[in-house]
Amino acid sequence: MRRDWWVPVVCGAIILTIGIGARQSFGIFQKPIAADLQVGRELWSFGNALSMLLMGVLAPFAGGVERRFGPVKTVAAGGVLYVAGMVMIGLATEGVLLTLGNAITGVGMAAAGFGPILAVINRAAPPDKRSLALGITTAGGSFGQFAIVPFASILLDRFNNWHTTMLILTAVSLVMIPLALGLRETRPAPAAAGGPAPQGLRDALNEAFATRGFWLLTIGFFVCGFHVSFVGLHLPAYISDKSVGMTLLGREISPIELGGWAIALVGLFNVAGAILWGWLGGRHRRKDMLALLYFLRALSFIAFLALPLSAGSVLLFAATLGFLWLGTVPLTSGLVAFMFGPVHMSMLYGVVFFSHQVGSFLGGWGGGRLYDLQGNYDLMWWISVGLGLLAAAINWPIREVPVARLAARPA
Repeated sequence: MRRDWWVPVVCGAIILTIGIGARQSFGIFQKPIAADLQVGRELWSFGNALSMLLMGVLAPFAGGVERRFGPVKTVAAGGVLYVAGMVMIGLATEGVLLTLGNAITGVGMAAAGFGPILAVINRAAPPDKRSLALGITTAGGSFGQFAIVPFASILLDRFNNWHTTMLILTAVSLVMIPLALGLRETRPAPAAAGGPAPQGLRDALNEAFATRGFWLLTIGFFVCGFHVSFVGLHLPAYISDKSVGMTLLGREISPIELGGWAIALVGLFNVAGAILWGWLGGRHRRKDMLALLYFLRALSFIAFLALPLSAGSVLLFAATLGFLWLGTVPLTSGLVAFMFGPVHMSMLYGVVFFSHQVGSFLGGWGGGRLYDLQGNYDLMWWISVGLGLLAAAINWPIREVPVARLAARPA
């Protein structure tokens, strides 16, 4: 724990603001890339889904790297890879380079994403501020949606060139690299001779895998990834397909721009939502809050499908979903740290996050695949409803108690 714990909170939040914000803007590129390369929506959807899957596959390893080399080197290297991938996407004129660039950004975000950053926050913040600090840091990614997605949609509308827009986002992403310095921390002294040996990586994994609640949490987090990826990548295209625009103060807002603003509104309301759920996680059982959050998500999808589609219903849905968007992250990461301790939290959260990214892969790629097969997103919406209800049911029976190793320690 460190007294200046707010420094990694601020720097981590800004890194996530840029990295997650830029990635959440990728939904507005769905139709321009398909038109430019004369392909279906599955290509861009698959590239994004592959990126998210790689983030998940590498997240546990990123946690191990962060413990060995420290958060500064890990996150800075991730930022370099992320920018390199963005450059490749911006310069792509065919599917191979487009997909490869997406893959490299996924590798970069595994190292410069939630796992390593939230692990630092968990170790730095005092216990009574920890859940709130995790919520504030998580909210950074949501603020990025609000700040960067409309910025990208305006650039795309003005330049009418997705290459130029992507390269401008790349230049903005360079800021992530020096901000990693704000995550510097003092490592705890090694255990005194004769004291208990620190838990090894293998022992930590075996302990987690033998805990039923860890598996339930991991399966439930799959649903969060499915929802976030499907909505973030396909909601702008869905709005454009339905030709839902609006007029604001005498200015016509096109359907594709409205889609960008919808994703931005999700991010804006999740700034409050992530902090709110983080705060609630410090006062109520986190597993109960997770069950409630997933249940409310399912209800929001049902309401969106039931209401007549209009600009008003789109913005209402975006605002409602915003409160439920990334509130799962402080609750899930906080629950991992509470159950298993902070030492290997980055790696264990990486395992849980892998499940999230498998869901992201299926939500992102599946949306594009089903659209190309059926010409609409109807089935994906109802799959999202069912998965939300399933996640609520899975999180409810989790036993929110420290493992026996921690419970046996003297106060």
